[in-house]
Amino acid sequence: MRLWYIGGGQFAASCLEHMSEHLQFEWVVTNRPTRAGRGLRERPSAVEQTALALGLPLERTGTLSQNETIQETLASNPPDLIFVVDFGQLIREPFLSTPIHGCLNIHPSRLPRWRGSAPVQRAILNGDLATGVTVFRLTEELDAGPVLTQTQTPIPLLMDSTELLKILALEGSQIAVQGVESIIEGSYQFSEQNSELSTYAAKLKKTEAEVSWGQDSIHVHNTVRAFASSTGAFVSVRGKRLKLWRTAPVDAQGEPGRILSLAEGGLVVACAEGAIRLAEVQAEGKRRMSGADWACGDRLRAGEGLT
Repeated sequence: MRLWYIGGGQFAASCLEHMSEHLQFEWVVTNRPTRAGRGLRERPSAVEQTALALGLPLERTGTLSQNETIQETLASNPPDLIFVVDFGQLIREPFLSTPIHGCLNIHPSRLPRWRGSAPVQRAILNGDLATGVTVFRLTEELDAGPVLTQTQTPIPLLMDSTELLKILALEGSQIAVQGVESIIEGSYQFSEQNSELSTYAAKLKKTEAEVSWGQDSIHVHNTVRAFASSTGAFVSVRGKRLKLWRTAPVDAQGEPGRILSLAEGGLVVACAEGAIRLAEVQAEGKRRMSGADWACGDRLRAGEGLT
């Protein structure tokens, strides 16, 4: 079976790496490099880096529908199937119907729950106890196409979005490979989604990354977990941002923002309901460190307020 792969982000790169152990992709299409950092140096997509490491033919693109090279190749020598993963562009005709088996997507949720661009982060932020990954056929409507196969995966309380995305990339790749095998064998079957059960996973906003001691500890913890794969959650301490990278809810009470205890595992700070253990933090202009080391460096003591 002749396969193309279209993707951009780290989730797509992980899926490409796993799937390439079992499938041969004759062409990989990814976003053009962005510019960031000092000197605005080009930063290639995660998929580009993975494709080059695997020695796969690569095409960079801006808007897919305006890329004449890809359009001409699709028309003159179409693949049997295209995988589109974590690409950031809506896929429309002629891509949807030109390949014999259309376009398949690997989506890190149990569709129809959490359609959209941030399904893992929204599941964690919402406090979901389980999620999954779905392989489905793309249609014009966002993440609404028929499902080929899917899994269910628990979300442990201390697992963050980075860790969960790695697990779902592996699981998604495995069932995607099985899905291709079922298509080759002719034993596959698609099932329609129930759109009445759908929820929308909107892209996370920067304003959602800020937490406060006036929130309950579970909300603070879930925000930290959700933003671990991107900018990181933060709280304001003495007029400066303190990023929170790893936390754990604690069954304790006190005045919100008050340090309840200091220990090697991190300092414990009271929230509006419950308390939160700060296991790993990052002060402005400094590296990540344990909450205990940060508290020691700032000479904080139990009973002090972090406001």
